[in-house]
Order: sequence, then structure tokens, then C-alpha cells
Amino acid sequence: MSGASGTPYAAAVLRGLLAAGESVDLVVSRASRLTLLDETGISFRDAHWRDDLREWLARGADGKPGTFVTDLAGVRYWNAGDLAAGPSSGSYATRGMLIVPASTACVAGVALGLSKDLLQRAASVTLKEGRRLVVAVRETPLNGQTLRHLVSLDDAGATVLPASPAFYAGATHIQDLVDFVAGRVLDAAGVEHGLYRRWKGELGGGARPT
Repeated sequence: MSGASGTPYAAAVLRGLLAAGESVDLVVSRASRLTLLDETGISFRDAHWRDDLREWLARGADGKPGTFVTDLAGVRYWNAGDLAAGPSSGSYATRGMLIVPASTACVAGVALGLSKDLLQRAASVTLKEGRRLVVAVRETPLNGQTLRHLVSLDDAGATVLPASPAFYAGATHIQDLVDFVAGRVLDAAGVEHGLYRRWKGELGGGARPT
């Protein structure tokens, strides 16, 4: 997680990964802690990360507590300042990496190979090892500099996935729009899910394709 607005997207992706039986290495940047506090009122603390994560994931996009129940047995948390953490090395085996949401600052850092924190370092490792990197950028409008950084990431093999909800899948609640974006992230990562209604090829009988 980077510091962009959009913590409900990150929560939905995490729930989707865990529901699919995936193990997760979680990195929460310093800026994303501030965003999480602002958007949910939850302070994410290293010493109590499991309790704080459980409270966060239990909430829906409307902020109401107790909506979801998630087993956190598959989550391993790494401090963003720990550059000696497992994900900082290519020998640490992963299937790939999802940055959700991705701020323009994070996009620039990864595109330029700055590796100023574990989030950026792990992304650089993911690219150099030829693994899947999905960058769910959450910003509007996008200036030329950010667009060039996104093109650089695309050239490097990353999947650039703007956090843009669609309205054709029959959304009736905010959570439906959040889940659509999360589902597209999981699609790009090759993870099965049931977060949104897929196009069936029949007008009137299903959602239109993107």
C-alpha cells in the first residue's frame, strides 16, 4: 500500500487474495498509514498490526464495522523501513506484487528505481526478476511526468491498472464499485475471485465488457 487515497481498494484486494488461499506479504508505507487513519480512523501500528488489520478488513467501503470476517493466518507483515526484509531480495520467492493504491510518488519512485523504502525496493525486485507487478494508480488528472513514468513501468513489464470503477456490472452500492476495481487487480494477478459479474456475451443478460 502506498499513500494514495483508496484504502477500500486495498482492503478488497487483500480480502480477495486471502479468500483465494493466497499467502500475502504486506507492506504499508508511512504515507499510507496517514491515509488509512484519515479514511478509516484506524491507526496502523507495527506492534499491533494484526489487530489493526483485522479491524480494517472487517469494514466495508461505507466504513461500517463488522461487514467482513477475514482469516489473517496467510498474512506476513513487513515494516516499510526494513530494507533487509524478505521481499527486498530476488531470492525471496513470490508470485508477484500488487501496489494498491499506487500514488504518483510511488509510481515515480518505482519507475526511476529509487528504492527509498521497502515498497519501492520490492517493486524493483519484482521487475528485475520478471514477476508480475500490478500498479493500481489512483490519481486524477495525470500530468505528463506521471504519464511518462507509467509508460516506463509498462515498458518494464508492469501492468498499469488505473483504479477506475465501471458501472456496467450492476453496481448498487459503493462496495460493488470498489470490488470491481479489486477484481480487475486480481484478474491481472491471475487470482480467481467472484468480486464482480462478468460479461456473458448476451445483451441484457450480463455486464458489458471493458
